[in-house]
Amino acid sequence: MKELTLKQIAAWCGGEVDAAFENLTVKNVQTDSRNVVPGDLFVALPGEKADGHTFVAAAADKGAVCALVSHDVQAAIACIKVPDTVRAFGDIAAGYRKELGIKVIGITGSVGKTTTKEMTACIMERTFRTTKTEGNHNNQLGLPMSILAMPEDTQLAVLEMGMNHFGEMTYLSSIAKPDVAIITNIGTMHIEHLGTRQGILEAKMEILKGMPETGIGVFNGDEPLLWNVRNDGGHKKYYYGIENHACDVIAGDIQELDDGMRFVVSGFGSQFELFVPVVGRHAVYDALAAVTAALLLGVKPEIIQIQFSSFRNTGMRQRIYEHNGMTIIEDCYNAGPESMEAALHVLGNYKTDGKRIAVLGDMLELGNRSSAEHYRIGRLAVANTDMLFTYGAHSVRTVTGAITGGMSLKNTEHFDSHESLAHVLKMRAAEGDVLLFKGSRGMKMEKVLEMFLEDVNETK
Repeated sequence: MKELTLKQIAAWCGGEVDAAFENLTVKNVQTDSRNVVPGDLFVALPGEKADGHTFVAAAADKGAVCALVSHDVQAAIACIKVPDTVRAFGDIAAGYRKELGIKVIGITGSVGKTTTKEMTACIMERTFRTTKTEGNHNNQLGLPMSILAMPEDTQLAVLEMGMNHFGEMTYLSSIAKPDVAIITNIGTMHIEHLGTRQGILEAKMEILKGMPETGIGVFNGDEPLLWNVRNDGGHKKYYYGIENHACDVIAGDIQELDDGMRFVVSGFGSQFELFVPVVGRHAVYDALAAVTAALLLGVKPEIIQIQFSSFRNTGMRQRIYEHNGMTIIEDCYNAGPESMEAALHVLGNYKTDGKRIAVLGDMLELGNRSSAEHYRIGRLAVANTDMLFTYGAHSVRTVTGAITGGMSLKNTEHFDSHESLAHVLKMRAAEGDVLLFKGSRGMKMEKVLEMFLEDVNETK
């Protein structure tokens, strides 16, 4: 982060700081006192389990220059006092984003945000000094963290922006002020809070509210809800797609290979072949979003091709690897109906002489659609799997869907614990099998995978 004075910071967030400390500078911002190093600003955030104000003294002992607080504290440290430290944290990030004068690409959508973010950053970094959201820092606290972590020489920031209630995206957009806003799709994630897919569309479209007049949208043109807003007033919108040939950027001649997707990109007067080392049709959409943004910002097709050749996805998102003769598709980070469907298609299309085994956890935040969506995924599993194992209260319906769809009772089973699922899976899986692990973040399906791999190691 660029060094900032307390006077600058206080001005950005409307805070009060003693005049004697105005010219002190900070080198970084921390919200966790355990991570404070000399020269930091410590932000005392309220929390359900602990209030950051109780750790101001600890931050001071570790060398923090200043604390952002909402009430007086007993600590020998300069303080900037504000009514609300969460809101002030966002205001500081907004001020820093403006101070750097950078380009920002904001990315939202029901599915594929993080992969699209990673792809976009990957193909931009050879042309621009690029920073990106790390991990899942995409909410009212994570977004400011990502912005304030940007080096002074940043030219382009690729920021993931997540929400699950109305108004949240408006707030994030007011901080990030994206020059380019990508919306990957409109699914059913968070429908419990937003009511309908139309409601989800409206909440996602809030990303445009903080954009400058010159800002542009990059939308999935195969999604009817997004296509239908193309003539709405306001910001210019560009579209990418596979089926909708009226889009600005189109993927054709799609080939699904063992190690990724190969297709031809046509758009903005260019046509070029692209290989993306991620399996599944959904990867083509994520890549098209990134490519469209890159072309709009002047990145040359040959650079896009080179950069994609070295792309690797992040975290627990569709990592495919071999272990003791079995193929593991690790996709445990999150799940909704659309991403679950895409993952099952990847499993179903995977070439193997062994069994295809789906290990699925609940899809959360679906409200009154939960039962129907879990049942539908069970029916879909029949065509793509040989065995189905599920975990979680909602996934009982997934098993029901599979059985009514024709899957044998002996090839599907529901479990109430990670341990029992991993134990049975160890007995049923064998060399040559392909196993998919997927579920919503709250289901922690990576624990099943860890236990399974430990069991396998112990028995080999």
